[in-house]
Amino acid sequence: MIALTRLIAKRLATASLVLIGVSMLIFAIARVIPGDPARIALGPNATNEQVAKLRTELRLDDSLPAQYAHFVSELLQGNLGVSLYTNRPVTTDIAQFLPATLELVFVAGALMVLIGLPLGMLSARFEGKWADNLIRIVSLLGVSAPSFVWAVILMLLFAFYLPLFPIAGRISEQYAIDPVTGFLLIDTLLAGKPWAWLDAAWHIALPAFALALSGIGQAARLTRANMVETYNTPYIEMARSYGFSEGRIARRYAFKPSLIPSLTIIGLDFAAMLGNAFLVEAVFAWPGLSRYGVAVILRKDLNAILGTVLVISATFLIVNILVDLLIAWLNPRIRHAEQQP
Repeated sequence: MIALTRLIAKRLATASLVLIGVSMLIFAIARVIPGDPARIALGPNATNEQVAKLRTELRLDDSLPAQYAHFVSELLQGNLGVSLYTNRPVTTDIAQFLPATLELVFVAGALMVLIGLPLGMLSARFEGKWADNLIRIVSLLGVSAPSFVWAVILMLLFAFYLPLFPIAGRISEQYAIDPVTGFLLIDTLLAGKPWAWLDAAWHIALPAFALALSGIGQAARLTRANMVETYNTPYIEMARSYGFSEGRIARRYAFKPSLIPSLTIIGLDFAAMLGNAFLVEAVFAWPGLSRYGVAVILRKDLNAILGTVLVISATFLIVNILVDLLIAWLNPRIRHAEQQP
């Protein structure tokens, strides 16, 4: 328990420093992007007096250190300012759009693990055979194309030519419900509406699969490579000499040691989906935070840009901390290393 607490404390301290660095970097970059945020927000017909007044309200005439100090003081009070894009508090926008992106990423991450890892196990078990070659080709195709390409392909195939899935949105109008958590797959169950849940699952299937395809290929390739290496170790030969079945050897003796090095990359892929989701959200008109982030960047909405980047960065760091804890749980050597003075 002490080792685990020490590990969590180290990761949280590192994450805090990273967030401070990210906030400073994004704050500086957002200020040097060409264009006047006040002029962009008010439009070309606004007078110079109106633009000057808005610049004063936004403190754009202050020095960068003064602007950053004001931003940090407001952030510590839970205030991210008002978005010039929606004219609402940025925290309100994030609370509205973040659940849609997280739901999409969670489902995509689940598909990546539930499909990619078994494919890697199957490929390693039948190394050199047709099943192995087929899985390696499919995995390579998944990795070689970005998510938005798969999003377009899947939409053309299964929404236009074969109209099996909906094209856009999160749920059909007749099944719309008042959100509680913002996660429709949870809210529909809480409302006791199984048909609404099926409709929400049907809407999220294509975008989630498009977002997960690259990760599925990566997980399959890594799991296969690690398991092939594990199969050549002496203790696997000993398990075979005892007459254990190949299925038992794969599940109980080869998979766990092979999973540890794969988890780090899988965790990074899962966290990276938050940034990669904006193209998939754009293709499927998914009302998520990533799509909102692109819109505010194009309008140089400084408060919304900072809020969006900080939330995505914090989520990325949280996922990495959870992956580190999972690896420490699977690998006792890491826990013992934390106990060393």
